Amino acid sequence: MQRMGERGANALEHELVVRVEELARASTEAVYGVLSDLRSHLRWAGEQQKRTTRLLTIDAPDRPAAVGTEFHTTGADPLGGFSDRSVVTEATPGSTLEFVTEAHLTTKKGKGIDWTNVHRYELTPTPDGCRIAYTIRIVRISELAGMLGLFKVPALRGLALKASAGVAKRGVRNLARLAEETAEGR
Repeated sequence: MQRMGERGANALEHELVVRVEELARASTEAVYGVLSDLRSHLRWAGEQQKRTTRLLTIDAPDRPAAVGTEFHTTGADPLGGFSDRSVVTEATPGSTLEFVTEAHLTTKKGKGIDWTNVHRYELTPTPDGCRIAYTIRIVRISELAGMLGLFKVPALRGLALKASAGVAKRGVRNLARLAEETAEGR
């Protein structure tokens, strides 16, 4: 069922949510330092990810992310390629970083599909470092074409979200390890 909003059509009946957690042997400040260095995302969400699902480029300021910071990325996806524009909506040092991404997926068959995603990283101190909780909320997809049609079928939606969680988990694990290396001065 297509709904129209201020940003265009939405084929989703309900937003899709994936949440993963990872423990880091680094402080919340150390993890936030890596996370708020938007150019570091190219390493832990790009180079260290699988070739089929990763960031390829990032155009971001050479300063820590703050509310209102804009950045642009491109990425690979099994369905095609992404071109994204993101804006930081929350930036609380040592605690939370959130940004909203307006993404454009060009499928391998040349079809254009637009997405709106909300990425949220919450950092909580632990006795040995911190817990990183990452949530991605997919709030809009303009069309559920091709493999995206899995999101229409309740039984298959769970499988698609599980696959997305695997990609997210690898990224958050990479973030944790990079923060640990950075904190140790490697």
